[in-house]
Amino acid sequence: MAIFIRNAHLVDPTQNLDRVGSLRTEGRKIFGLDCEPQNGDDIIDGDGLILIPGLVDMHVHLREPGFEEDETIASGTRAALAGGFTTVACCPNTSPPTDTQASVEFIRQKAVRANNCNVYVICCISKNREGKELAELGQLFEVGAIACSDDGSPVEDAELTRRAFEYCRMFDKPLLSHAEISSLTKGGVMHEGIVSLQLGLRGMPAAAEDVMVAQDLTLAELTGGRLHVMHVSTEGAVQAIRRAKSRGVKVTAEVTPHHLTLTDDALRSFDSNFKMSPPLRGREHVDACIEGLRDGTIDAIATDHAPHAAEKKMRELDLAPFGIVGLETAVGVVVTKLVETGLIDWATLVTKMSTNPAKILGIPKGTLHVGADADITLIDPKKRWQVTADTFKGKSKNSPYIGWELVGKVEGVIVGGERKV
Repeated sequence: MAIFIRNAHLVDPTQNLDRVGSLRTEGRKIFGLDCEPQNGDDIIDGDGLILIPGLVDMHVHLREPGFEEDETIASGTRAALAGGFTTVACCPNTSPPTDTQASVEFIRQKAVRANNCNVYVICCISKNREGKELAELGQLFEVGAIACSDDGSPVEDAELTRRAFEYCRMFDKPLLSHAEISSLTKGGVMHEGIVSLQLGLRGMPAAAEDVMVAQDLTLAELTGGRLHVMHVSTEGAVQAIRRAKSRGVKVTAEVTPHHLTLTDDALRSFDSNFKMSPPLRGREHVDACIEGLRDGTIDAIATDHAPHAAEKKMRELDLAPFGIVGLETAVGVVVTKLVETGLIDWATLVTKMSTNPAKILGIPKGTLHVGADADITLIDPKKRWQVTADTFKGKSKNSPYIGWELVGKVEGVIVGGERKV
């Protein structure tokens, strides 16, 4: 069935589109802008809504296989739809890790059966994510993996990283780096600073990220490979990426909503929902990340959606796992803290949460061009709502935003021409 959306505020920076208009889909594609509805069309009144290309989250943990108590591909993609995401890229820290052709195929098939949003697979850099032996990257890319990463387990072997860049360059794929020197963060619970000192908790210094970013940038420059730095959280990393871009290094970067809106002061509550890796940093690091987002140093906003079952997060702070859920709150947090405050506009939100992630991953998403996939997100920019755990569509509820009042609510999601929300 064709869908006709009228009187919506269309925002698409790929076409310099920022105006009220209409859009019609036919089949799985966008048929036209500012056209007329046809008999039998499913008509949606978009008055008061912002219509944008479907959101793309390039950094999600769906946990399946191996950790289905935390999340499954079906539940995670339901959460994605609730958050306005029509496409996600899932990380390989599953059990077993995504380091074989069979494991890539498994995830793709489970996503098709779930029939929620589009799911793309990120494969491992190294076998078993151990950082010792290169995974069969060529074979993994051939069966559909769109990038490689050992996210959660930083690859500290420079020679292995160099060879991974060289393989990725042959297939024109990005290497996604979890930038951390683990020997500097071992046993750490939170950011190393005055708050960790006052709380008596072992810290994770910003230098652990800065040093690895510097190494990866050097190797990307050496090989000509494409580096993408995941979940940037430090002022030093932002500055290093900015300098590298000015030299022509092929580097992109992402930041999470929580690293743009929360600081290490939140850990004074000893609430494990504020424990993540990289950790929440001091205000100077948050401000640097915001500035990097505004000036183009940071290309994308990604959630790093990392669900954990309640019994895991209810342990003592030093024993609880790192990570929070983020798919269902991302739009509200970004609109409330960045758009409503004037730090970014709606076109920038679309660029950072749809267009650029699609471009970095090399997938045909992130635009409202006629003939493009009919992946569309509708947002009420003025609707206020409260974050409550019992409304989450994902299996886990480990969010630091529970109880927050946010503005900006997803009101509709279309994937491949089919209404999902």
